[in-house]
Amino acid sequence: MFRTLDDFLDIWKDESGLTHKVLLTLTDASLAQAITQDHRTLGRLGWHLAQTIPEMMKRTGLKIAGPADQESVPTSAKIIADNYSRASMSLVQQLRARWTDETLAVTDEMYGEKWTRAFTLRALVLHQVHHRGQMTVLLRQAGLRTPDIYGPAKESWAQWNMQPPAI
Repeated sequence: MFRTLDDFLDIWKDESGLTHKVLLTLTDASLAQAITQDHRTLGRLGWHLAQTIPEMMKRTGLKIAGPADQESVPTSAKIIADNYSRASMSLVQQLRARWTDETLAVTDEMYGEKWTRAFTLRALVLHQVHHRGQMTVLLRQAGLRTPDIYGPAKESWAQWNMQPPAI
């Protein structure tokens, strides 16, 4: 749980940057990649991350610039990455302008439950980490290189003249 707004903003800077890095790896051709026919595609996952920031935060009273819930998945990877970046920056601006450390204790109705705003921010971060992990698997299946996230991707070890860990 976040105790101060700055705690969240520090984490968000890193985590949203890593998510944006994954989104920048997408290509238009890769957007249709899914693990199976009845699962979300890379494009749908990326768009879901962009849409969730304004969707979730409107439940706390914030108006975040970004794609609406009902907007269809774009066919352009750049549009997905740009919209995610816009929503992420808007979140930071809105939080700095409208919330304080004390605001984190306010409770809102969230998906049929009562969440403190600190918990909502935690859920927002963990939500994108969860889907980012799904996306890294799909990137591999689409033949794309997985970017370094919390450590080097398999391909990065060679750049450091090191062997990747045993499989």
